[in-house]
Amino acid sequence: MAKASGFFTPSLRTKIRPSIGVSRSGFCLSEGIFKRVVCSSGIESAGTHVSSSQSRIPKLVNKGCKLVGCGSAVPSLSVSNDDLAKIVDTSDEWISVRTGIRNRRVISGKENLRNLAVEAAKKALKMANVEPDDLDLILLCTSTPEDIFGDAPKVLILLDAYLNSNLFMLWQSCKVQRELGCTKSQLAHDITAACSGFVLGLFSASCYIKGGGFRNVLVIGADVMSRFVDWTDRGTCILFGDAAGAVVLQACDAEEDGLLSFDLHSDGEGARHLGAPINDNENGSVLEFPPNRPSYACIQMNGKEVFRFAVRCVPQSIESALEKAGLTASNIDWLLLHQANQRIIDAVATRLEFPPEKVISNLANYGNTSAASIPLALDEAVRSGKVKPGHTITAAGFGAGLTWGSAVIRWG
Repeated sequence: MAKASGFFTPSLRTKIRPSIGVSRSGFCLSEGIFKRVVCSSGIESAGTHVSSSQSRIPKLVNKGCKLVGCGSAVPSLSVSNDDLAKIVDTSDEWISVRTGIRNRRVISGKENLRNLAVEAAKKALKMANVEPDDLDLILLCTSTPEDIFGDAPKVLILLDAYLNSNLFMLWQSCKVQRELGCTKSQLAHDITAACSGFVLGLFSASCYIKGGGFRNVLVIGADVMSRFVDWTDRGTCILFGDAAGAVVLQACDAEEDGLLSFDLHSDGEGARHLGAPINDNENGSVLEFPPNRPSYACIQMNGKEVFRFAVRCVPQSIESALEKAGLTASNIDWLLLHQANQRIIDAVATRLEFPPEKVISNLANYGNTSAASIPLALDEAVRSGKVKPGHTITAAGFGAGLTWGSAVIRWG
């Protein structure tokens, strides 16, 4: 998870783990007492939380930030439940009843993560009326980069090529950045936190703007999970799809602040339930030099434990974020959760007493798109007119790490 060094000073030599939060009145660090993750009986989460008002660190810059643009992109190939039934023992009814998913998009041909990220970013910049050279920072939230060293700088180059319609240079631009005419070398880096990545990207962007004086930040959530799916495993291949979503955050006066609060957590003890580790048998040993080139295993998931983790931890995190923002569920226009499973979405909404008509879900059409799921659903809701300027949204991401986090945001 990306760290916001300098803003928070967690206490050492203690079993109390910090719950990072940001409220409208400034940065804060509210401590939560955590229980251990118990593999045999499910994942247990935070028990009690100290009010954010008990521990505050003032803003370094008296600025707010707001969401001014969004965009999304999906691959052209649509894979239905019936298509999957041809390769694994399943059916449309079996999948839809258990997950709520009916279709998902999968990259094919010359499509890749960078292309999706750039297309989503292009749409977000157009809506925000922001030029690429006006950006101070690009954050690419992904766990499936084209390059192990990160893709955000390359997305910046490709974005310039797209916006200038330089189609020939588009495919060569990763090697000839200076020849593309970029006049600024903006900071760009990746954030790896799987399905929680986009929420962490929003938090990081908020820190850069409120604490670092940045003005325009582009946050992209993009993943191509199809590359790490075992398409013979019925338990996982039915869930995942590929997509990208992006938002532009812009500095504003403090009273116009649209990122009202955050609540972020991680616990590595639960990682055994969801991950894609390096294949141990390919690492070599001290007796084998040079070591073999490593590769990553396909996604491995204990669905029951992940479900229990989500329905327990996510509502608590949302309630904490609402408390930090000084709001209640009744003040929120929309609930927007990571699109993992419709049963998780319904369970969380029920626990928080959100009526179905206030829950945003596009899971049926795209499946679980990891870091892309929240901005993808947000973009569709904004462009359809469902989410309007001034609407308040509670968003939550959760998944591999294990990580989970919530944000209370205002659109526009």
